[in-house]
This record gives sequence, structure tokens and C-alpha cells, in this order.
Amino acid sequence: MDKDRIEGAGKQAAGKMKEAAGKMTGDEKLKAEGRAQKTEGKVQNTVGGVKDTLRGRQ
Repeated sequence: MDKDRIEGAGKQAAGKMKEAAGKMTGDEKLKAEGRAQKTEGKVQNTVGGVKDTLRGRQ
């Protein structure tokens, strides 16, 4: 498993928690940061998946 997949999953989890905290406190900036971090994590996870796929074909 590529390290990007692991790091991406971690960013997704952290972003989800940050977004939830923003919702609970009514902090729109924190909520937006959480959504952005979740998206960044999804992209990084996808990149890691592509790397894994490419390695498997070689």
C-alpha cells in the first residue's frame, strides 16, 4: 500500500473531525477548513491508489 493512501486517509479523518467541530461550534471557517482537508485527503488517497495500480502492472 502506498504511503499516499495512508496519509490521505488520515487527512480525510482529520478533516471530518474538523468539519464536525466547526458545525458544533458554528465556526464556518473551521467547517470550510475541514471540508478542504477532507478533499485533499481524497485526492491524495486516489493518487496513492493509482501508484499502487501502476506498480502492480509492472
